[in-house]
Amino acid sequence: MKILVANLGSTSFKYRLFDMTDERQMARGGIERIGADESPCFVEIGGHREDVTASVPDHAVAVRKCLEQLTAADTGCLKDASEVAAIGFKAVHGGRVSGVQRVTADVLAAMEEMNQVAPAHNPPYINAMRLLGEKLPEIPLVAAFETGFHLTIPDRLRYYACPEAWASKYHVQRWGFHGASHRYIANRVADMLGEGLRVVSCHLGGSNSLCAIRGRESVQNTLGMSPQSGLPHNNRVGDFDPFALPVVMKATGKSLDEVLDDLANKGGLLGLSEVSGDVRDLEAAASQGNERAQLALDVFTSEIRRHLGGLLVELGGLDVLVFTGGIGENGVGIRSAVCANLEGFGIKLDNTANASPKGEAKISAADSGSQIWVLPTNEEIIVARQSKVLLESGA
Repeated sequence: MKILVANLGSTSFKYRLFDMTDERQMARGGIERIGADESPCFVEIGGHREDVTASVPDHAVAVRKCLEQLTAADTGCLKDASEVAAIGFKAVHGGRVSGVQRVTADVLAAMEEMNQVAPAHNPPYINAMRLLGEKLPEIPLVAAFETGFHLTIPDRLRYYACPEAWASKYHVQRWGFHGASHRYIANRVADMLGEGLRVVSCHLGGSNSLCAIRGRESVQNTLGMSPQSGLPHNNRVGDFDPFALPVVMKATGKSLDEVLDDLANKGGLLGLSEVSGDVRDLEAAASQGNERAQLALDVFTSEIRRHLGGLLVELGGLDVLVFTGGIGENGVGIRSAVCANLEGFGIKLDNTANASPKGEAKISAADSGSQIWVLPTNEEIIVARQSKVLLESGA
């Protein structure tokens, strides 16, 4: 069985093709600037990469271009497009719909209900899924929702202290996100180190969350009702007191939508620093004496540590601390700052190992009470696995 896993943006389509017989990645590729006069397209199959430009007016044409490249006579890896059993999507938020689902009209309607909560994620996925369903009906579409991994979180950690009707009628609760990444880490740690371990997975990148894992199950996640919450993100605010909104609106004359747009696009590390939302840029600026850049880094690591403390209490201790995602895997300074002076909690870095980890790397000191690892995540293989299971179930 071969599964195509799609990562969609409003004007982009990135994909990986897996042969699920042995979970081998057969190809990867992408198309940018969909809808422009010319769209750059690339595909990598084996050691061969091909870059071309083409007219790609919409996502359906993007998928057809992808299939054309994958079935090319001289360089392709498929004999026929019918070998693709399904297209799997790392969907973000379905509210009343979660887990792994065949994409139907009801699934799309459920996603639309959560557009205000996930404005950067849901609309482009909905539009592309609907278009693909209409123009490529022969290919099954599967949505693997990020919230699905967190369905094991207990109610006492899921509910806000708000009116009951908000939760029961409007789905106002802590849903948790980055489910594919945290699921991968949960399974990888169990496979490597054993079952039943208490794990904190730190997914740090463009957006950020920590997840408490017991065994292979999520028990708490720092993201709440929306992907805008929890830790500060590159340009999204993270946790924020809603009673500040009318103060800002009155002072600036901005509407609620305008203030929310500021929080979603001009907040986070970018808003704090007024330099960049990229940790690499902030570290460079801070090294040159930029105090705002240093403040953004300090707030970021302090928030990670604050949430880490809460997760340790929930787990009753820690066996494994994992850093993953772009910052988690590459942020030497961030990892060091997060783990500083935590020896009393059983967390102690090996500074030499932390300075240059390669691939899957243990970076804890020999006398650390818990293991600390850098583990590259693989969200795409999780979506491929979940799509395969759904198809084999006959759903």
